[in-house]
Amino acid sequence: MAPDLNTWRGQVRAWLAETLPPKSGRQDDGPVDLAVFRNVSDEEETRLLDAVRVYRRARYDAGYGALTLPVEQGGAGLPASYAMAFAQEEAAFAAPPSSELISVTTGLVGPAVAMFGTPQQRADHAQPFLRTDLLACQLFSEPGAGSDLAALGCRAVPDGEEWVIDGQKVWSSGARHAEYGLLLARTDPDAPKHKGITAFLIAMDTPGLDIRPIRQMSGGSSFNEVFLSGARVPDGLRIGEVGQGWKVATATLSFERTSSGSGTRRKGGTFDDVLGLARSLGRTGDPVVRQSLADLYVRSVLKAATAERVARAAAAGVSPGPGASIGKLLASDLLVRTGDVAADLLGSRVTADAGEPGWFAWTEHLLGAPGYRLAGGTDQIQRNVMAERVLGLPPEPRVDKDVPWSQLGRG
Repeated sequence: MAPDLNTWRGQVRAWLAETLPPKSGRQDDGPVDLAVFRNVSDEEETRLLDAVRVYRRARYDAGYGALTLPVEQGGAGLPASYAMAFAQEEAAFAAPPSSELISVTTGLVGPAVAMFGTPQQRADHAQPFLRTDLLACQLFSEPGAGSDLAALGCRAVPDGEEWVIDGQKVWSSGARHAEYGLLLARTDPDAPKHKGITAFLIAMDTPGLDIRPIRQMSGGSSFNEVFLSGARVPDGLRIGEVGQGWKVATATLSFERTSSGSGTRRKGGTFDDVLGLARSLGRTGDPVVRQSLADLYVRSVLKAATAERVARAAAAGVSPGPGASIGKLLASDLLVRTGDVAADLLGSRVTADAGEPGWFAWTEHLLGAPGYRLAGGTDQIQRNVMAERVLGLPPEPRVDKDVPWSQLGRG
C-alpha cells in the first residue's frame, strides 16, 4: 500500500534539503545556456556525468530512484503521482543538471531490462542502470529506416551461444560515454518486419563495434553513429525472447511518458530570455516587437499547460494518448519561434560575436532548434498520430503489412 502522499512529500523535501542546496534563482552564475543540444568537450561531459551520477546513486539508495517500477523489478512500486510529486519537490533544489544519456539509462533502458530481463540480467544490469553505476544508450534508429523503426536492417545471426551482428545505428545520444547499448536487430528476415526483431544488450567496447561522433551545425557532437561488423554478443545478453524485440522497443519508448523525475536540463532559450533581450536592446516599446513577444508568451503558456495535462494523466494512470504528440509539436514549434524572435531582435548581430554578453549565444539556439523537430519523434509522425487518433482520418496505405521483410527489397 502506498504511503500517504502528503507525508511522503514531507519526507522527500527533508531528504532533498539534506542532500542538495536550494535553488537560488539568481542569474549571476555566468551566462545562460541557450544551446538546444549541449556543446561541450568529452572531458567536460565526463565531469558533468560524474556529478549527476553521484546524486542519482544517493537518490536511488534513499528509495527515490525508480519510483514507478514494480518492487519485484527493482523499483519502489509507487503510482505515477508520486513521481510527479518528487519532480515538483526536486525542482526547488539545485540538482546537478542531467543529460540525455542519464535519462535514457534510468528512464528507458533500465526499466526495459527490469521488465523483460531474466533475474540474472536484472541483478547484473537493470539495477546498475537504475542506479547509474552503468550507463546505456539506445541503438534503435538506422539510416535506412527513418521514422519507420520496424524497417531496421541490422542483422543478428546465431552462432553457437553467441549472435554475430552486422549493421549501422545512428543518432545514438551519449554512445561514446555509455558502457552498454540496448540494440534492436533483425533475427528472422523471412518474418513480417515487426515480428522478426530481437533485442540485445551489447557492451560498447565489443570488438567490431565502432562509435563515430556526429558533429552538428550547432557545434556539439552528443549524437553518434555506430557501426557493427561481426560484433559478437552472448545469448545471455539477449533481452526477452527471440522475435520479441518489437514488444521490447514499444515498451521502452512508452517509458518516456512515465519515467520518474528525469530532471533533464532545459533546452534552448525561453520567453523570459527573449524578453530580457528585448529590454536590453530597448525594443519593448516597438508595437511589432510587443506583438511578437505576446504571441511567444501565449505559445509558451499553451506548451506548459499541455505538458501539465499529460503529466496529470500519467499521474492518474491514464495514457496521455495523442496529448503527448501535441505537447511534442508545441515544444518544437516554440523552440523555433523563440529563436526567430531573438534573431529578428538582433538582426545581423546574431551572426558574429560583437562582445555583448548573451547576444551571440543565440546562434546555438538557432542552429539547434530545427533538430528538435526530428528528435524524440519527428513532427510529421506526431501529426500522423493526431490525424489518425484524434481526427479519425484514414491511415496511410500499408503495402508492407504481413509481407516478409526479405521481400521488401531492403536487405
